[in-house]
Amino acid sequence: MPLLDALLTIAADHHPDKLTRFRENIPVEWVQQALEATGTATLRKRRLPAEQVVWLVIGMALYRDRPIEDVVRSLDLLLDPARGPLARSAAPQARAKLGEEPLQRLFEFTADAWSGESAEAYRWRGLTVYGIDGTTLRVADSAENRREFGSASARDDGISGYPLVRVAALMVLRSHLLAAVSFGPYHDSEMKHAERIVRDVPDNVVMLVDRGFLSAAFLLGIERAGTNRHWLTRTKSTTKYTVLQTLGPGDELVELQVSSAARAKDPTLPKVMRARAVAYQRAGHKPQMLLTSLTDHRKYPAAALALLYHERWELELGYGEVKTDMLSIAECIRSKSPEMVRQELWGIFIAYNLVRLEMDRVARELRLEPTKLSFLMSLRLIRDEFMLSSYASPGAIPRHLVDLRANLASLVLPPRRRDRVYPRAVKIKMSKFPRKRPAKSPK
Repeated sequence: MPLLDALLTIAADHHPDKLTRFRENIPVEWVQQALEATGTATLRKRRLPAEQVVWLVIGMALYRDRPIEDVVRSLDLLLDPARGPLARSAAPQARAKLGEEPLQRLFEFTADAWSGESAEAYRWRGLTVYGIDGTTLRVADSAENRREFGSASARDDGISGYPLVRVAALMVLRSHLLAAVSFGPYHDSEMKHAERIVRDVPDNVVMLVDRGFLSAAFLLGIERAGTNRHWLTRTKSTTKYTVLQTLGPGDELVELQVSSAARAKDPTLPKVMRARAVAYQRAGHKPQMLLTSLTDHRKYPAAALALLYHERWELELGYGEVKTDMLSIAECIRSKSPEMVRQELWGIFIAYNLVRLEMDRVARELRLEPTKLSFLMSLRLIRDEFMLSSYASPGAIPRHLVDLRANLASLVLPPRRRDRVYPRAVKIKMSKFPRKRPAKSPK
């Protein structure tokens, strides 16, 4: 049932439970399984039981500008509200009792169900289209977080102003739904996290990856871990290969040497790997060279591969939706201890997928691709869904719904302009005040 249908249900029933729509997306059985599997199921009824704390963590991601106790009140999470407001210390204590594992398990349940359905709906020449890439997120500057996650080096003052978490995500590129996520200390490499989640790639898939992942062990790992699994990437300036056969203009079957160092780490790797090299050039840009395991040039034409590769940027856009739209370009996420950071991150990824799931359903109703809809507008509508039943009188809800239906067209983005070029530049000068950062990492 799309978002508008859920809002109409609220208008008809005047139901006070603002989480009804999302509880349908995440069945209570999944929440209960996640709690039981991690040994954190509520044994006795509290005013804020474990099941409600799960929704609190997800709500924190949707309402970045609200204190935690306000999120509890706004989402009607408190049992027996007649007893008065929750003590300020109760929500943090409840989060600490819950821990991180139930949120991680719930993310895995939901991501597997939602991303699989979405991937099947948006195929490319019989293959589902996934991408893997990395990013970083700032976390609260506490001594515990510094020790656990580490910091980036800075030329002037030694280390970065905030501790950083390294993140790698596996995404269904045509719907932006996250299929798997791995994260940890900043000094862990993107490759390390990508190797952890590549096993979650299904069969009959093409994986788009940045050339930073151009590694025989990684790329052959994608192929060997399942059936009909393929990859597509760009070459590096140092990439060398031997041409075995010319398939067409700028289209060749090639052979690459697998380094002795890689084979020493994994003796099962072959001495050489075969791939297809495709040259192309977009107007106004330098010539580029793609490498792929899709060696059938008739089934997968070179021009189609060049167009497909640029869908890899959807993952970067997805990271932007999390950082810029959901987190409102906040300096850092709010948790000050490593376990609560991990819990909060799982909540952020679940909340992001919830928004994207709604967008996927609305897009199908409108017969559009999910990437044609505005994430920011969708996020605002979903936040409004919660607030409608909290602040609007029953008589006013239909009028609000008419407005929302009229605004539905605003979700549809204009066609992307492929010819735009924006070189990186600083538009606003940095603050004149000195930076506040430690000179070195605490021991």
